[in-house]
Amino acid sequence: MSTALQILEKYWGHNQFRPLQEGIIDAVLAKKDVLALLPTGGGKSICFQVPALLKDGMCLVISPLIALMQDQVSNLQEKGIDAAVIHSGMPYMAVKETLQAATSGAYKFLYLSPERIESNLFKEYLPALDISLIAVDEAHCIAQWGYDFRPPYLRIAALRNELPGVPVIALTASATKDVETAIIEKLAFRDPLIFRQPYKRPALSYSYFEVESKINKTIEIINNVKGSGIVYCNTRKQTKDIAELLQLQKISADFYHAGLSAEDRQVKQKKWMTGDTRMMVCTSAFGMGIDKDDVRTVIHYEMPDCLENYYQEAGRAGRDGKKAYAVLLATKADITKARNLHETRFPAISIIKSIYQSLANYLQLPVGIGEGGYYDFNLLEFCNNFKLDLAVVTQTLKVLEQEGHIQFSENIFLPTQVCFTASKESLENFEQAYPAFEPLIKALLRTYQGIFDNRISVFEKRLGAICRLDVLGIQNQLQQLAAMGIIEYLPQKETPQIHFLVNRAPAAFLHIDQDLYLSKKEAFTTRINTLINFAINPGSCRSVFIGNYFGDTDKSSCGICDYCLAQKKIKLESAAFTSIEQQLYALLTTSPSPISQLLITIGKEQEEEAWEVIRFLESENKLIMNENGTIQLA
Repeated sequence: MSTALQILEKYWGHNQFRPLQEGIIDAVLAKKDVLALLPTGGGKSICFQVPALLKDGMCLVISPLIALMQDQVSNLQEKGIDAAVIHSGMPYMAVKETLQAATSGAYKFLYLSPERIESNLFKEYLPALDISLIAVDEAHCIAQWGYDFRPPYLRIAALRNELPGVPVIALTASATKDVETAIIEKLAFRDPLIFRQPYKRPALSYSYFEVESKINKTIEIINNVKGSGIVYCNTRKQTKDIAELLQLQKISADFYHAGLSAEDRQVKQKKWMTGDTRMMVCTSAFGMGIDKDDVRTVIHYEMPDCLENYYQEAGRAGRDGKKAYAVLLATKADITKARNLHETRFPAISIIKSIYQSLANYLQLPVGIGEGGYYDFNLLEFCNNFKLDLAVVTQTLKVLEQEGHIQFSENIFLPTQVCFTASKESLENFEQAYPAFEPLIKALLRTYQGIFDNRISVFEKRLGAICRLDVLGIQNQLQQLAAMGIIEYLPQKETPQIHFLVNRAPAAFLHIDQDLYLSKKEAFTTRINTLINFAINPGSCRSVFIGNYFGDTDKSSCGICDYCLAQKKIKLESAAFTSIEQQLYALLTTSPSPISQLLITIGKEQEEEAWEVIRFLESENKLIMNENGTIQLA
C-alpha cells in the first residue's frame, strides 16, 4: 500500500510536505474531524487530496467558489485523477449524469457548491455514493458574523446525519477565534483536532503609505522591486485604467476582472503565470487558487473591507520564502470613505425592499414564481434604468444572497442545451430532404442519451470533432435546425445571472432577519475599524498586529515591516547612522564590494550598527545584497 509521501511524489512531484500537512493527513487517515487553519499558499488542498487517494471511496469537496472548483478538478484530471464538479450553474440533466457516474465509482473527488447539498436530486443519489471523507473549503463562510457568510454552509451538518462515521476536514486561510468556534459548532465536530500555522510570514514586509498620488507611488514601487506582482483595485474600470497607465511607463501590465469572458481570463492568467505579463492589475476576482511562488509585490491600490481579505490577498506575495512586499496605499479621502463604509455595505432595510421590487420589475417576474430559475442580469443597465447607486445595489444583492433569496453570479457558465422537438418519423423525412444536416443529427442522437425527452447539455467542440466542422459551423447548423422546428436550441451563456432560490415574494413582505442584520453591521464596523487601525496606527509590528487579530501567540516582531524599520531608524538616527551611510555610499560608488570587506573598513566596533544600516538601506531599495556575498548601490 502506498504511503502519503509516495502519493505526494507520484502526483505532485514533491519529496517532502510543507509544515503541518503531514500531521493533518495522519489525522484525516485516523478518521478524526480536523480544522486546518493554513495561510494563503499553505497547501490546503493537499491536506484532503492526499489522504482521499489513500482511502477507499470518494471524497466530497464542498466549496463556494465555482472557478476554484473547476480549476482544482482540471488540475486533478491533468494528473490522471478522476474528479468532477457540480455547481449551481449546471442544468438538471448534467447534474444527474454526474451523480449517476459517481454512484458507479467513476470519481475519486466530487466537488460541489453548498447549495447543491439540499437539492432533491443530490439527496436522491446520496445513499448510493461511497463517501469516505468530506472536505469543507473556505470554512469561515459558516460563521454568520464572518466576512463572507454563505447560508447553505449552515446545512452541511445535516449531511453528517446521512453519513455517520465519515470524518470532516474544514479548511480556511483566515479565521478569528470566534469564527473557529463557529466552524467547530456548526459542522458538529466530534473531538476535533485543530492545526494552526502561525500567521507570521517572516520574509513578507508589510507597509502602508498615505499619499496624494497613488499611481505615482505604485510606479515607484514597481520600479524599485524587481519581479512579478499584483495590484488590487476595487472596480473593473480602475483595473483597465491603471494597467494602461503602467503600460505608458513601459511596465508590462494587464488587467483582470470577473466581467471578462472565461477565455480572456484564462489567457491573461496564463501570461502572468509564465512571466510574459509582469504586473496583473485586478479586482479580488483574481488570485483564488493561483499557485505562483515568485510574486515579489502585492499592492493594494484601494483599501479592502477587512483584515481577513487583506491578509489573504497580501499573502500571495513571497510564497517561495524569499523577500517580498505587501503595500497598502490610501489617500485621506480613502480613510474617510472607509470609516463610513458600513452605511453603504448595510443599506436600510427599506432600501433593500425597494431594490428587490425594482429587480422584479426589471426581470418582469410576478409574485409567487421564479424558484430555480436563471435570469440574464446586466448590473449596469439595471442601475441606469432605475437610477440606482451601483455600490448600494451590489451590497443589496449580497444581502439577498445571505438571506437565502437569490444567488448572483457574474461569470456563471451555462452550457449549450438541445432537445429534439420533431417526431422520429418527421426527423427521418427531414434527413432525406436535407442530407447536409444528417451528420450533426446522428452525432446528437448517438452522443447524448435522452435528448428526445429532455434538454441536454451539449458541447460544440465535441460535436465538431465528430462532424469534422469548426465550432462556428456547428453553431450555424444548430441555429438552422432550431429555425426549422427540428430542435429547441439554447446557446451557451456566460453572462451575469440571477438565480432565484425561492419564489419571488411581495417586496413589502420580503423576509430579512433584522436583529441578525444589525449584528452583522456592527461586526462589519468593527472589522473595518480594525483595518483602519492596522493602516494608520498599528502601535506594533504589523505581523504581530495581524497575529493578535487571529489569536496567534507569537509576539516577536518581524523586523522588516515599515513599523519595525521606523523603530530601528529611531534607534540608529544619530551621527553614527549618517556616518555609516555615507561611508557605504563612498565605498560602493565605483563597484560592488564584499560585505566582509565593507565591515572591516567601517570598523569592528561599529559592525553591529553597520549591519543595521545595511539592512535598513536594503529594505528601502537603496542597496542590493547579491547572492555571491557582495553588496552594491541600487
